[in-house]
Amino acid sequence: MAASAKLPVPKGIGGMDNDDVAAAGGKKAGRWGFVQFFFVLAVVLCVLLYAPRVLVLSPYGYSIDVGLFAPTTTSSSSVPLQQRVSGGANAGGDGGRVREVVLDNEVHSPCSSMRDHTICCDRSSVHTDVCFMAGDVRTDAASLSLLLFPPHQHRHHQARNGTSEEEEEERVRPYPRKWEQFIMDKVPEVRLRVAPRRRPEEEEEHRCDVRHDAPLLVMSAGGYTGNLFHAFNDGVLPSWVTVQHLRRRVVLGVLSYNPWWAGMFSEVISGLSDHHVVDLLHDTRTHCFPGAIVGTRYHGILIVDPARLSDNKTIVDFHQMLADAYEKPPPRETTTTTVQQQQDQQRRPRLRIVSRKGTRVIENQAAVARLASSVGFDVDILETADGRPLSAWYASLRACDALVGVHGADLTKFLFLRPGRASLTQIAPLGVSPIAREDFGVPADRMGLAYEQYEVRAAESSLARKYAADDAVVADPEKAMREKGWDLVARVYLGGQNVTLDLARFRRTLARMHAHALRQRGRQERR
Repeated sequence: MAASAKLPVPKGIGGMDNDDVAAAGGKKAGRWGFVQFFFVLAVVLCVLLYAPRVLVLSPYGYSIDVGLFAPTTTSSSSVPLQQRVSGGANAGGDGGRVREVVLDNEVHSPCSSMRDHTICCDRSSVHTDVCFMAGDVRTDAASLSLLLFPPHQHRHHQARNGTSEEEEEERVRPYPRKWEQFIMDKVPEVRLRVAPRRRPEEEEEHRCDVRHDAPLLVMSAGGYTGNLFHAFNDGVLPSWVTVQHLRRRVVLGVLSYNPWWAGMFSEVISGLSDHHVVDLLHDTRTHCFPGAIVGTRYHGILIVDPARLSDNKTIVDFHQMLADAYEKPPPRETTTTTVQQQQDQQRRPRLRIVSRKGTRVIENQAAVARLASSVGFDVDILETADGRPLSAWYASLRACDALVGVHGADLTKFLFLRPGRASLTQIAPLGVSPIAREDFGVPADRMGLAYEQYEVRAAESSLARKYAADDAVVADPEKAMREKGWDLVARVYLGGQNVTLDLARFRRTLARMHAHALRQRGRQERR
């Protein structure tokens, strides 16, 4: 045994040492050494041949592909391990590697517990239809369709159970005014389908030209969104309600996309999504997503109902999104900023007056501005048609303590005021009181603003110069509206009326706004 221990190790056997050779014993050691050499060589060759097919290098590290002979690249848009889209509630991660993305954040929704690789639609609202697709979703521009590609094992499971979803198709017009047929007919209809079963070579026609690692939200920039009120009420706010829980990890697929919309709301779009917008009507490439939402939730006029959201968000959270989008990071604390803060505490409260053109104009606006100054405000007149971007409007309104304006779309900018600190006074022309309160009064109150509604009397309305004093149009607007309907409201009360405010009466409103601003300042000083 001592002599055998000195036998040399055969060349090329890196996996054996001298002790291994000695244990083999005598002449057999050489013969078995060559056998082991060829065995190890075969193993190495197999590893080199098949390892690239087993271990796939992804942007997230190495992952294991099922099947030794699976192709390294396919036309299937498989969802990365780090993000799995589901319609249901959050599930725990796989050792911290899996982040499950929940599509439907609405409480008690029929789609909040939808299964993977399925389509679910909630059509229970009178305002909007919303559909969800959990799984491999691809666009088909030619038919304005979204195709869901279930994995083969899911299809086999369906076949074994005697069920099939390949005939399923849903159609949605993604705009939250489904009760208004006239405008809904102008919104393109999106088809949602489960892709028919295909042989692998046939799937080439639906290969992914662009892969996205975030789900898709299909919304519309059409409808009434040329009007600022509707742009927020029908577009921006419902979109935020629908996807805010995704924390900007969502791709906006926009119907009726136009440069005006993209330019006007560029900062807001960035607040909704970290990704480039996809123009669904004109982009002919096949985009692939790990899931999709078609349509937007709607809680009411400029309203976020926290009871309907699993994370209990409110309109104040929406305002914070706007603040994050429009505000620059605050500078570091310096002597200059401290002096500026002291000056802000000493200055008079700031009042902004929204100045309209055409209809619902304040005819004695200059006198109203002087009156507000005499009450104790620093006054600034904001022209609605001056072409300034929304970012400039945000900066101006964020800095003010009170906002005054006649009912109209530009009062939507109350969303830029500081929640819990500023005040909004809406001047409601004759016959407009209920609309004014619903459009801006209720949402302003929910946002924590001090709200006042100044009700214009017949003597303050320009309609008093057009109609006799005993005419129902000026004497009893409610009766006139009951008899003549919306046409009267649109044509006369909204489209044919200006106001001249009673200064003595309006002074009392301004005094309350000024007192509120001083109280808020005192509270800030005590903090």
